[in-house]
Parts: sequence; structure tokens; C-alpha cells
Amino acid sequence: MTAEGASARVAPTLEMVAERAGVSRATVSRVVNGSPRVSDDTIAAVTAAIAELRYTPNRAARSLANRRSMAIALVIPEDTTRFFGDPYFAAIVQGISNVLDDTGYVLNLHLASSTGSFDKTVAYLLGGNADGALVVSHHTGDHVLAELGSSIPVVFGGRPLDPKSTDSYFVDVDNPLAASTGTRYLIEHGRRRIGTVAGPDDMPAGIDRLAGWRAAMTDAGLATDAIARGDFTLAGGVHATRELLDAHPDLDAIFVASDLMAMGTITVLRERGIAVPEQVAVMGFDDSPAALASEIPLTTVRQPSVEQGERMARVLLDLLDGVPTERRHIMTTEVVVRASA
Repeated sequence: MTAEGASARVAPTLEMVAERAGVSRATVSRVVNGSPRVSDDTIAAVTAAIAELRYTPNRAARSLANRRSMAIALVIPEDTTRFFGDPYFAAIVQGISNVLDDTGYVLNLHLASSTGSFDKTVAYLLGGNADGALVVSHHTGDHVLAELGSSIPVVFGGRPLDPKSTDSYFVDVDNPLAASTGTRYLIEHGRRRIGTVAGPDDMPAGIDRLAGWRAAMTDAGLATDAIARGDFTLAGGVHATRELLDAHPDLDAIFVASDLMAMGTITVLRERGIAVPEQVAVMGFDDSPAALASEIPLTTVRQPSVEQGERMARVLLDLLDGVPTERRHIMTTEVVVRASA
């Protein structure tokens, strides 16, 4: 065997990449691990060296060296029906993947809707199987997830409900302000008897969007008695809208706490022969694909869900790299006007 043939069989190492790029081994390691503390020129040089040498990072060796699993857990305390049926989750996952794709981390999904699955998820996280966790769609009973922050970095999509969770990191929109803005749009366009299909009372978004609707109605001197609760699903929107209209047939507008529920609202209104928006205007929340899936395109409050997922991932990466970051990250919303209001 020739020396040339032997060398061709030698797998390129981190040191070889560092020599080719003209940087230190530690710098190559930071680039491979997706650290933000590396200049663009350095990243370009290391990336070129990796491509030229056809270097493949040894994830297992890196994990042993830095005591990291190179895995991030996405924890969603919902069942599979809710997860696959709500486009909000797809947007969040897309945003997270946009960021993690350029790092060495893999994303593990944990749907933890039952007590058993929830306990297994907590045990998994505490067992060192993930370096950090992203939590979306949490409920009142999920306080233990905030407590995990003392063991591993945790970032929430939405503010934690536990009043003791003041040290938690989260990315959210200002739900009370956003809901108030959407309701005020209806008021400014002449609607006076405005009901709401609210979200669950054990979730931050359900609580805060109801509070925003109520604040706008109170400020305008309008009644706040027309309330029905849904569960952020299409079926939940249908059920809640029927309940709302049976109790308050005089409504001229409905603020709905999610686009998916708003699709159910429009379905019920059309079933009852009520013209949208001529007789009853409908305002949704999310600006998800569901806003355009109805026969009547939905006027809605846009929240940047993909960007929220991206911000959550970046905050977690900062925590993993020891980079200082704010605990509260609030993103902006806006009303998107379409045919339903």
C-alpha cells in the first residue's frame, strides 16, 4: 500500500481543519457547535476547510468532550390531534429548525399530554438526554417545566403561568395588547355588540387574549357579558360559537382567540344564514394558513409564529453558550384586514 493510499483512508480531524483554515482547534469547535461568538470571515474560512477536507463532525466524540448530548427537546403538552391539526405548531417548528439547521444540534419532539408521558418527558430531560428544552402550549398544571430551568436551560413560547416563575426565559407577543387592538378595530368600524370565543382558561394565551378583549370593550363602555370558551381547535370553535349565539343572538361581531376556532365560527354563522361580515364581523388571531382556508378570508391579528420559533431557538443557544440574554422577549403584532370584518 502506498503512503498516498494510506493517507487517503485517514479521516480528516478537527486539527486538520484548523490548520487548513488557519485558526485554532477551539475556533473550529465553536463554528461546528454553532456558537455566535465567531466572526463571519472565520466561519467562512472554517466552512471552506470543512468542505475541502470533507470533514464530518463526530457527534459522539464531541458529546463526550463537552458533556453535551447535542440534542434539544421541544416539549408540547398536547396530544397528537392538537399538534398535527393546528398550523401554529408547524410554524413554530419551522422557525426552530431554521436556526438549528446551521448548528450541530438535533431537535427531539415530546408530546406530553397525559400524566404518564409528561412524567417520562421530565425524567428524560433530567437524565441528561437533552442540553436544553423549548416548551410551547403549556397549561396551568405544567409548572414543573419552569422548575426544570434550575437543571437545564428552558425557553418558553409564551409566558409561564406559574406566578413564581419570574426567572423563566420566554418569547411571546403582548397578547392583551394584541387582542385589545383587534377588538378596537371592530369597535372603530361600527360594531357595538361584540362577543368573544376565548381560549382555555388554563393557558396564558387564553387568559391574556380574553383580558385584552375585555379591556377594549370596557374602555369603549360596551358590555362584556358575551363570552364562550373554546380549546383552540376547529371543533372547539364550532361548539363555543353555537353556545355564544344561542345565548346572545344580537351580536354584530365576534373576536375569536385563534384562527382555527374562527374557521368554526364562520362555519356556524353561515349554517345559520348569518352573513359575514354584513351582519356579524369575525376577527381571528394568528394569521395562520387557517385564515385563508375558510370560504371567507379571515381578518386576523398577526403574530409572527415562525419568527417566534427562531427567537426561542436563538435564546436557548445563547443560554447554552453562556451568552447573556434578556428573560422576556416580546414580539410585535398587527391586524391583517380581509373579508370577514
